[in-house]
Amino acid sequence: MTSTIGSLASVGNVVDEDYHHVTKAIVPRPALVLPDAYLKWYDLHREDQRVDPDVDLKAREFLRAEAATGRLPISGDLGFVIDHLSGEHIHLLLVFTWRSNNEMWESVYYMDVRDGEPFRLLPQGTHRGAICVWEFGAVAHEHLAWTRYLRSDRDEQAKRAYVESQFTGLI
Repeated sequence: MTSTIGSLASVGNVVDEDYHHVTKAIVPRPALVLPDAYLKWYDLHREDQRVDPDVDLKAREFLRAEAATGRLPISGDLGFVIDHLSGEHIHLLLVFTWRSNNEMWESVYYMDVRDGEPFRLLPQGTHRGAICVWEFGAVAHEHLAWTRYLRSDRDEQAKRAYVESQFTGLI
């Protein structure tokens, strides 16, 4: 049974009138290879920005430490990371892994470079933001790449095809 709504005037009004949507770039970077996990890496930022190499190093060291201590339980996983420079100062560090045959699992960290604090786990609520339209560019690519892997023989060659398949471009 299909339900319809007479008017959409009272729903979906979540975009501020003064909001101007910009184009961002998704740039593949070297993977984060851990002793027992492999994470492809993407930087995401406006076209006129770049992720500071010092922040990139901090993000990678942070995830290594989180995985080594078990606070980021990704042992045996394949997946990917998005380091999203949101605005001028906020880094959203999204860690995705593939589990249970066909599920994408996520941990989200953030850092504000102005406050000098390290990356920290983003508080989780009951109805929370998942990914933004720019992050979805990398996620959509990874969805297709993992689906190809699932339909393959899932052998070493198929795993290599998955880890070598990365998105690059404007979104």
